[in-house]
Order: sequence, then structure tokens, then C-alpha cells
Amino acid sequence: MLKKKDQLWFIVWVAVVLIVGIWDILFLNKPALRKVVTGFGNTVIISLLVVMITLIQGWCITLCLNTLQGAKNKSGYLFLTFLLNLVRSIPQIVGVLIGYIAVTFLIVKGTISTNLVIFPLLAFIMSTFIFLEMVDLMRERIDHYKKLDFYHAMLVCGISEGRIINFDILWKNSRIHIFNKLISTFGVAVFLQCSVDFIISVGLSTDVSAVNLPITLGSLLAKIDSKQDILAIGHTLTNPGYIGHIFFEHLQGVTVAFLLVVTLLCIFKISNGYSERHRL
Repeated sequence: MLKKKDQLWFIVWVAVVLIVGIWDILFLNKPALRKVVTGFGNTVIISLLVVMITLIQGWCITLCLNTLQGAKNKSGYLFLTFLLNLVRSIPQIVGVLIGYIAVTFLIVKGTISTNLVIFPLLAFIMSTFIFLEMVDLMRERIDHYKKLDFYHAMLVCGISEGRIINFDILWKNSRIHIFNKLISTFGVAVFLQCSVDFIISVGLSTDVSAVNLPITLGSLLAKIDSKQDILAIGHTLTNPGYIGHIFFEHLQGVTVAFLLVVTLLCIFKISNGYSERHRL
């Protein structure tokens, strides 16, 4: 059963989303239902884009660092390392928040308007402050295998270093570790996205707001309707008889908060289960 823990939690997540969706279709008004469906879909799509871009960025920067590190002139390696450390020194949520504000200004000015541009741009901003973890993982794997005899033996046999790193090290011997990191990256992307959207929705200025950005679970959670719905949960502590109204009259806020918590919990469990399954 332990070996299937990650699959089990994925099934739980899908089942919960389906059950909540059916319940909302039956009891949630259509305008609010459309917002919840759109917000959940946008959150998942942007997070998946973050995962893809993080993988590409991490792989490209890892290869660049490996090439520059082996060069005679170390200036390029030192400069790139300095830039990466500069990005690393910026807290993730602060960096993503600044990037989101810049995107909202572009939207307000009309420079960008379609989600086909906005979604990848938001994903790129988030991945810029996440992909360093992927770089660290890939470089750690490469450094580990470079110390083994098979690496030098393959070089002597005339196999190119690029093939050894990309195929024999990263693909054959590290893809499980990389995939596990991508699972956790999805969870980080959901958390960062919803946190920043919530902060912006509270109102940093009169010109920059979540109205300018695509609807996500974070921006929905900050709306006054959702806040009132969540406050209604606290009301049940002093008035237990009111709990029956929560699942019929306060569905928008409860659904958004529940989906967010369940998604983050299931991603955490899936990642842990995958690690235990492959003994990472």
C-alpha cells in the first residue's frame, strides 16, 4: 500500500474536485460557479506552465554553468553565478509580487490583453524565482556522477560530454528525482500564485488590482463575498445551528478555500508518497 500512496492521493484529489464540482453545480448560483470554475482552471493552467518553464530554465542554466565551469576563462561562470545568487537573495513572494505588479501595469496600458500572453508571462515570473532549486538538484546529480568511474570511462570511449550529462545522468539516472522536484514545484506555484493574488486583491493601489489579472483561487478568496462566506464559518462556533447554512448559502468562499487547502495537502502527500516509493 505504501508504494501506491502517491497514486492514492492523486485519486483523492480528483475525487474531491469532482464531488465539490457536482455539489456546486446543484447549489451554487451560476455567476459564482463560473468564477470558481474559471479561477480553479486558471490556477491549474498557470501552475502547470510554471512547472514546464522551470524544467526548461533549470536544464538550460545547468548546461550553461557546466560548460562555463569547464572553460579556461572563468569570468562567464562567475558572472552567471553572481546573477543567480542575486535572484536567490530575493524572497520568492517579494519577487513574484513585483513581477505581478509590472504585468498589471502592462495590462492597464493595453500592452498585453490576451491570456495566451498573460498566462506564460505570469508563469515565467514565478519560475524565475523557483527554477534555482531545479538547477541545484541537476548540478548535484551531475557532480555526483562525475566522481564515478563510468563518467571518465565513457569520455575515454569517445562519447560526448553532452550526451553523458543529458542522457546517462539526467535522463537515465536522475529523471525520478527531477520529476519529484516538479511535483513540489507545482505546489509551490499554486501557493505563490494564490498568495500574491490575495495580496494584490486586498489593494496595493488604485491602479493595480486583481481585476486586471486573470481570476485565480487567490483573487477569489480575497473578494468580499468569499470573505463573508469564510467569516460565516467562524459564526458557527458561537451558533452551531447555523452550520447547515454553510454548504448552501456560503458556497463560493467555502469552495475556494476548500479547493486550495485540499490541493496543497494532496500535492504534499503525493510528493512524499513518490519519494517513499522510489526511496529518494
